[in-house]
Amino acid sequence: MSHTPHELAEEFPDKIELMSQLKQTDAHFSRLADEYHEINREVHRAETNVEPMDDIAETDLRKRRAVLKDEIWAILSKS
Repeated sequence: MSHTPHELAEEFPDKIELMSQLKQTDAHFSRLADEYHEINREVHRAETNVEPMDDIAETDLRKRRAVLKDEIWAILSKS
């Protein structure tokens, strides 16, 4: 498993199997999960100063990540 915090498997450990199924069968869910993953990586790189950015940009990324997480949770909780 990755050492990047906030990975979806860590956020929703009881939904790992469902997420795997949805990634294969639901294009919308797959796109959301991929986008979440990319943004989460960007946040992690900013937090660890691998790719520093200004506070406003980092905050915007965190907000986008939170919105995606909420959308993903909405799908997971209905499935």
